[in-house]
Amino acid sequence: MDRAEAPKVLQRFTEGYNEAYRKLDRGVIARVESGPLAEIGNADMTTQSALTPGGNPNYPPLVLDDARFTIPKQAGWPKFFLADTRSNRDGNRWFVVFLRDGVKEPWRAAYLSILSPDKVPAFATDKDGYAEAVPAAKGEDPALTTAPNAVSTAYTDFLRTGSGRTFAPGPRTTGLREDRDKIKRTPTFWTEFIDTPEGLDGFPTPALRTADGGALAFFTAHHRERRTMAEGLRPAITDPRMKALLSGDLKRSVTYTKVSESAVRIPPAKSNDRVVFLNRIEGVTTVKGE
Repeated sequence: MDRAEAPKVLQRFTEGYNEAYRKLDRGVIARVESGPLAEIGNADMTTQSALTPGGNPNYPPLVLDDARFTIPKQAGWPKFFLADTRSNRDGNRWFVVFLRDGVKEPWRAAYLSILSPDKVPAFATDKDGYAEAVPAAKGEDPALTTAPNAVSTAYTDFLRTGSGRTFAPGPRTTGLREDRDKIKRTPTFWTEFIDTPEGLDGFPTPALRTADGGALAFFTAHHRERRTMAEGLRPAITDPRMKALLSGDLKRSVTYTKVSESAVRIPPAKSNDRVVFLNRIEGVTTVKGE
């Protein structure tokens, strides 16, 4: 893409994002977001519309500035690039990954990751300043410990079994399994977890080569959490945001469907390091009572 186009894409996204949250309009979100970010945004529109019917004209505008663009040379579709920005929300860097599916399609934001300044990686670039996109083909990448397109499956397998050495211990890996163990069996309910890797074309795994020979990859996973009450008890939902997403009847169980979008650092194959999570954002998209 033309470097001069990147700031315009970021501006279009920011304007559309602010309009969507003022009007609470799913149609506007669909114009500027795709993939996991759109799934989370659509659910957000539903919950906020229930809390503030008619829109939110006092929504504080999001400002993304001090942008640094990392643009890889790519042939074919889809294409992507990264905007590393400063936000008026906090002191972190907001990484927005833009995807474009074809020449007639617009650039839309598919991933948002929030990184502290000290976690921002250095990217490998050529003499013209362009970055290197890491192929996301299935199978092994000889330069990396894990191929980008295998990360979602490896992650959901780890959440299910707890086995494997792909990921470093931390709050999004071993910590998440420990949190789940606390609610698997309680006196009032038990919980089943189903984690599904993302393999659809609309949810690619964009990845960029880093200066150390590794990669920064962005990936999606879906999660279901089914809570079944003990005999004689009925599930109750008190959070108004969850009530807005609820369908079905709360008789014996409730299932929360969630989507997560993550940014991970994949180490080079020559190292003994493991994949590390830099950021993970999870959102509830549906709630179903049974």
